[in-house]
Amino acid sequence: MGKRDRTLPRIAGSPRPALPAASSASTSATIAIYSVKGGVGKTTIAANLAWCAAELSGHSALLWDLDAAGGSGFLYGLEQCKSHAAGAIFSKDSAPDKLIHRTTFEGLDVLPADESIRTIDATLSAMRKRKRLARLADFLGQRYERIILDCPPVMNELSAQVVRAADLIIVPLPPSPLSTRALELVVREVADHTKRHPPILPVLSMLDMRRALHKQAREEHPAWPMVPYASVIEQCAVQQRPVGAIAPQSPSAQRFIGLWRAIEKKLEERQG
Repeated sequence: MGKRDRTLPRIAGSPRPALPAASSASTSATIAIYSVKGGVGKTTIAANLAWCAAELSGHSALLWDLDAAGGSGFLYGLEQCKSHAAGAIFSKDSAPDKLIHRTTFEGLDVLPADESIRTIDATLSAMRKRKRLARLADFLGQRYERIILDCPPVMNELSAQVVRAADLIIVPLPPSPLSTRALELVVREVADHTKRHPPILPVLSMLDMRRALHKQAREEHPAWPMVPYASVIEQCAVQQRPVGAIAPQSPSAQRFIGLWRAIEKKLEERQG
């Protein structure tokens, strides 16, 4: 699979090729940004990691928004889709490539969400196809070397399918007792729904070293990657661009780069 190939695979039409079975042999990797707790910075992390994948590593990257709020698309200047088709791609006759949007960054595309994602749990449960998301990711992996899933804070059939599809799970954790519990729940979710046990990488998010609790969390977990609480990160939503494009030399941009390097290292260990 060549890098920067802009030809999307076809999954609809006549004749329509069947989706391949999910396989760990693919050279692509699916990275889920997931927490059972909301408000932890997962969408900002997902959007910035997708940029890192394309700009730093030269991968063809897809940012796939599975959250009905549609934050990932917004952070790249995309209006929320009104077609109610984002949920329909999980059905047999829908084509994800028709919903994919290119961004202004070479090699980085977005599959945005819409309000139909709100009912995706019921859709997946009714279909009774436990690896539907994994098969879709595997198929899109023929085109994209890195697929970043921006996941909603839920524990249902969608989250079960996420952990089955993921090669790596990133768990954003703002320092708090509730975040510690959220990590425990994610670990349990992975253990309950997959035998592959994809690695979990906790990330201290929205870290403010001026606060005693945050400083303590950093001291207790010095090896965990961290993303600071910083105004330049807030500017991502204002300017609808990633930190690396707004302020590439900033400490925040360097933290995202460090996180991406940790992710690539984890993926290499898993593949090796």
